[in-house]
Amino acid sequence: MALSLDPEIAQALAPMAGAMADATPPAVGDIAARRAMWEPIIGAAGTAQPIPDDVKTSEHHTTADDGARITMRWYTKDGAAPGPAVLFFHGGGYIFGHIDLFDGPVSRYVSASGVPMLSVEYRRAPEHPFPAPLEDAYSALRWLHAHAAELGVDRDRIGVMGDSAGGGMAAGRTILARERGGPKIARQILIMPMLDDRTTTPDSHIAPYLLWSYDDSLTAWPALLGEAAGGPGVPATAAPARLEDATGLPPAYIEVGQLDVSRDEDAAYATKLSRAGVPVEFHLHPGAPHEFDSIAFTSDVARRAITDRIRVLTSI
Repeated sequence: MALSLDPEIAQALAPMAGAMADATPPAVGDIAARRAMWEPIIGAAGTAQPIPDDVKTSEHHTTADDGARITMRWYTKDGAAPGPAVLFFHGGGYIFGHIDLFDGPVSRYVSASGVPMLSVEYRRAPEHPFPAPLEDAYSALRWLHAHAAELGVDRDRIGVMGDSAGGGMAAGRTILARERGGPKIARQILIMPMLDDRTTTPDSHIAPYLLWSYDDSLTAWPALLGEAAGGPGVPATAAPARLEDATGLPPAYIEVGQLDVSRDEDAAYATKLSRAGVPVEFHLHPGAPHEFDSIAFTSDVARRAITDRIRVLTSI
């Protein structure tokens, strides 16, 4: 039996697939075209579901080591008791996306779990290549630890979370925090994370169903890493699949669709963490492509995925 889209996902994707069928995919390296194509889609997906009215936001700023001013948005649920918090990094292949486009998903996570989140406007490649995005996120982690008491946050219960490139950022953050001796991270929640700059060989079984393509990855990783992409000198903080020793990293929740370019690297990363004694929960969703949950949000598989994420958030 051949691989195929989950029927409910296929139905939700049909209008989008029809529109994209008549469009010419952006060429490898064309970042402007990808921004123009994907940011409206992300924005529409984020507002396709109601944005909860029991979540409040406030703007904050911190300064990266190179002097850059980093914007952060703090989401809290009315009446939530002090406890855990999560640092959230949005997706976008390291080359597009803004926190505004993810107001809907972050608000829904906070409303459903009661766990506050700090969403980070990290700088994007190629204008700001590695390590700038990583250092932005690390600065946000330090800020959250420093302001934990006034925000009602337990410093021992701070997690990191992200989807796609944001999942790669979250994974890289835990590695960097270990290298620098803190701040402490209690849990890493990696949603279809981009982890490996060496994933360039197409899998013919999944190629017909991809939303994020191999050409997209061949554009994104060099934007982030420059000429080093795919070579021997890329550090694990930039591409976590490069990690050799996972000892001491925080417990991980990892999920990915079976029809996703990141499938194999995510499964391998879950195994690598497990072999180092790191507690891991791993989900491989049959019939699901990249970002299936934001587009086919009424599908059973998306509902199960969101339920699992909320469960993990509340367990931090």
